[in-house]
Amino acid sequence: MKPIRVLLADDHQTVRDGLRMIVNAEPDMEVIGEAADGHEVLERAKVLKPDVIIMDISMPGLNGLNATRKLKEVRPEIEIIALSRHNESGYVHELLKAGASGYVLKQSSSEELIRAIRAVVLQKGYLDPAITTDVVKKYSATDVKSLVGNPESISKREAEILRLIASGHSNKEIAVQLDISVKTVEAHKANSMRKIGLRSRIDIVNFALLQGWLTTN
Repeated sequence: MKPIRVLLADDHQTVRDGLRMIVNAEPDMEVIGEAADGHEVLERAKVLKPDVIIMDISMPGLNGLNATRKLKEVRPEIEIIALSRHNESGYVHELLKAGASGYVLKQSSSEELIRAIRAVVLQKGYLDPAITTDVVKKYSATDVKSLVGNPESISKREAEILRLIASGHSNKEIAVQLDISVKTVEAHKANSMRKIGLRSRIDIVNFALLQGWLTTN
């Protein structure tokens, strides 16, 4: 099985060194190149043809947001994970609109980034759980895309689990709160997503908003 080919884009060498160590420690992944700014990302992506680009938002010259827009125009098959210290919904929303498949905070654990890489190569979006609640608070109903499926097709327990996921809870936290196993949480999550046609955590948040499950003052 071919390893996931990853291109790192960050203007700080120390950050790239750390990311390279994290990614290369996984048996199914390898860093195939690095870039220090947006223009360099565009050039390296054309030559190296990575599966995934880990894209810092704040880079000199061409920033991560504009680099993402340009890359998706010419190489839409490349999955892009935005990496940032910003957890404001405005940043998240703009990167997702630009074509990023995932958004991970730099202050999150390395495991979060690895999960994101594996998710996006399966064409599933990934949103760092630490920012889900903030995104929910700032999104308006008009920002939410239409989703297929009948919400009445899922059970009460499945709806409860989707609601908790959308609020930013992990599978383990949900299992403790509902006094069930993590495997049961995962099974309910998978079944409900299949019934409604959801593919990612981002879709779950959007669906919860459409149902009016998440409200703010």
